[in-house]
Amino acid sequence: MQVKEKKTLQVAVDKRHIVSIGERLYTESVELLRELINNAYDADATEVRVEIGPEQIVVKDNGSGLDAEGLKQYFLVGSDEKVLHSRSPKLGRARIGQFGIGKFASLAAASCFEVITQHRDFAARVIFDKKAWEEAKDEWHIPCEILVPDSKRGDGMTVILSGLSKSFDLEEVEKKIIEGVPLKAPDFAVFLNKRRLYPRSIIGQRIPILEGCKYGAVSGEIIITPTSMASLKDLGVEIKVKGATVKRELFGMETWGKAVARIKGEINADFLPVTSDRSNFVADSDEYQEFLKVMVKVMGIIKKTLGREADRREDRKASRVVKEALQRIHKALAQNPDLSPFGPIPYGEEGGVGGGAAVGETKKKGLEGLEVQPQEEQLPSLSKPKRKKRRHPLVKKITPNAIVRRMRLGTDSVSVCLDFFGESGPECFSEGNVVYINRDHSLFRRESQKAATYTMYLARLLTQEISLMKETRSPRIAFNRQSKLLKDAFIEE
Repeated sequence: MQVKEKKTLQVAVDKRHIVSIGERLYTESVELLRELINNAYDADATEVRVEIGPEQIVVKDNGSGLDAEGLKQYFLVGSDEKVLHSRSPKLGRARIGQFGIGKFASLAAASCFEVITQHRDFAARVIFDKKAWEEAKDEWHIPCEILVPDSKRGDGMTVILSGLSKSFDLEEVEKKIIEGVPLKAPDFAVFLNKRRLYPRSIIGQRIPILEGCKYGAVSGEIIITPTSMASLKDLGVEIKVKGATVKRELFGMETWGKAVARIKGEINADFLPVTSDRSNFVADSDEYQEFLKVMVKVMGIIKKTLGREADRREDRKASRVVKEALQRIHKALAQNPDLSPFGPIPYGEEGGVGGGAAVGETKKKGLEGLEVQPQEEQLPSLSKPKRKKRRHPLVKKITPNAIVRRMRLGTDSVSVCLDFFGESGPECFSEGNVVYINRDHSLFRRESQKAATYTMYLARLLTQEISLMKETRSPRIAFNRQSKLLKDAFIEE
């Protein structure tokens, strides 16, 4: 660009504040890139390109750029411009910046900060040199060149950082940009070394959040990731203000054990007041305290969802173990017909001609009284005599989460019901051909946590009740029968 005029801009701030803002406030060098991209977003840019090299960094956008007055405001720390005009003029975006100090973040990593801007028929270049600033005394004026506008360039701003004092890891830069800028906003794209960045997509159960308080809306989504994808890296939920992440919060999840590694997601609360470096919230503000009350409710919902998921997982596990225990007991009864209360039991492959065990699971129908197992539908036939209907035990379920499985023993069957009968309830009991096992009992809770003993434990209870069905007069004889059945159930063929 051709230079039309040379002048200076005065920085209206105490130098000690500049030091605090630049070198102390922004301790992480990658934060300055976040600030520059968010400034472009506030200026209605639809595209921001970041190029990171070994000697310099270039951040170029196609936003509205700055006119002469805007350039003056740009270097006025503490300007209330974005507070008075909280929406961008063209796209009506909620502006992220508030304090007007983001550009000084470059002092944490670069010795030279160059700004080239164009807005319609105004163009200028400003060179912010750290060494010159240190040599100056009370007054501080920045060289400013008024340029001939470039019609090919169009409106926008380019920031060039040179004399880098810190290195930039591209992976870490990408992570900070994805977290700290509103990539989900419409008509806004960010490129890092010519590669477009997209918001990270997390797999899992998504729980949408929309709550309100007197200060505004709290929205977003919490994701419960699969156990296989649980990660201790970046724990907590991202809290965003105007689309940009401020920090992650656990909201009490530190007491949840391993489950905390499965909880991800983001929450948006634009009304939250943030600190000047946008790394934290003003914790003692009324807005933040009201936000915490909303999040207590939200995390209660998440905890209940996790609990229901754990219950379903435990139900599936219990159902598989009951099935295995029944199949082993069927084999033992077939080998010992004299121990069976149901008479001789044919033994063969499951579902085969030999009349093997048919183990089925009843459907859960809620809090009902007596449930009758469904009969197989038979088509009428003239050539075949009608088959005698099998008698199925009546199962009384106490809770809708009961697990019921049935084992066919010849023409008869026995049902097993795992349900919750209270900690003080019996470990197991029988009613007719139904065996009830108490999932609240302390022994059940202990043994169900051990994969090696779970099946053996249930088989012990089932053989005990089946033996008592065969021999009701003498517990000693029943015990001997149980020992024989249990032994044969776990002899590997």
